[in-house]
Amino acid sequence: MKKIILTLSLVTAVLLIMTGCNTISGIGKDVSSLGRGVASGAKAME
Repeated sequence: MKKIILTLSLVTAVLLIMTGCNTISGIGKDVSSLGRGVASGAKAME
């Protein structure tokens, strides 16, 4: 159940980010920011 909630949350976050940026550069920055967030979340789980 946790995996489903995590997956849905991640998909929702990606969709919100994609609708929030208007340029390819903005998408790159948003994806990079998302990657940093996921990495820090993974480190916190250790």
